[in-house]
Amino acid sequence: MKYTQLQPRNPASGFTLVEMILVLAIVALLVGAAIVNYGGVLEGGKKTTAKGNISTITSALRAYEVDNMVLPTTDQGLSALVEKPTSRPAPQSWSPKLKKLPIDPWGNAYHYRRPGVKDKTGFDVYSAGPDGVADNADDIGSWDN
Repeated sequence: MKYTQLQPRNPASGFTLVEMILVLAIVALLVGAAIVNYGGVLEGGKKTTAKGNISTITSALRAYEVDNMVLPTTDQGLSALVEKPTSRPAPQSWSPKLKKLPIDPWGNAYHYRRPGVKDKTGFDVYSAGPDGVADNADDIGSWDN
């Protein structure tokens, strides 16, 4: 029985240009698909963050109401949760309910209005959403929770 020995490859041989371009194209397609899928996850995460912040603000407003027997007015706004309002009705036993007001995931302040238009519990707390324009279809508010 005769054994043949395999010939070693020529050290100058390697991947051709076509093979390299093909591999790079496949990698680019995979990365592109991952970015498209990841974008949807980020947007969903921002909406969930906004809902969580709204829930925190709503709880702070309820604590304010328990302490003072009244909610802040629209003019006093959410700042009444972090600094004592000077306008009437002045709170009786004010203490800060939040260390600082959160901003929504799109970099805008949360909105507050009393009496509420969409939420019939007495007030609306909402984010203007991704477009930053208040009172349109993409708003995320206390009425969603």
